[in-house]
Amino acid sequence: MLTPIAAPLVLAAAGGGGLLSVDVTLLWGTVVVFVLFAWILGRFAWGPLLKIVDEREKTIREQVDAAQQAAADSRDLLVQHQELLRGAGREREEILAKAVKEADTLRADLVGKARAEADQAVARAREQMQREKDQAIAELRAQVADIAVEAASRIVKSSLTEEAQRKLVDDYIRELPRAQKEGRA
Repeated sequence: MLTPIAAPLVLAAAGGGGLLSVDVTLLWGTVVVFVLFAWILGRFAWGPLLKIVDEREKTIREQVDAAQQAAADSRDLLVQHQELLRGAGREREEILAKAVKEADTLRADLVGKARAEADQAVARAREQMQREKDQAIAELRAQVADIAVEAASRIVKSSLTEEAQRKLVDDYIRELPRAQKEGRA
């Protein structure tokens, strides 16, 4: 029984050619067919195929460049946007500070006006009170003068004795509160 390795050797020896024998016609035919196939592939397939690969590589390179440019542009836009935000923040702070300052000024003006009006009202009230006081004093003086004249006229009318005059004055003083209530002095 033959081993699997020995069987092809025995068959090759029986057929006239060995495993290591070379058929020249087959060799040249294979070389010619290979060269012809390589020329046809090079002429009609490799050129267009390489052209397609080059175009695809160029397209990919352009897309990568465009993506890098877009990334750089987006970074620039982000920086500009952040600067605009900072500027808007500063402007907001300035507007708030200005509004607070104006509110303080307005409040101070209103407080000043209110104080001035209050001072004027107090001054008018004091003037009114002074006028009323002066008027009351004048009326009181007039009443006192009327009372003195009345008392003097009664005393003069009754040139009486000292005791009679004293009694007359006491009577008049007793009548004085009633006379004031009735409106006569």
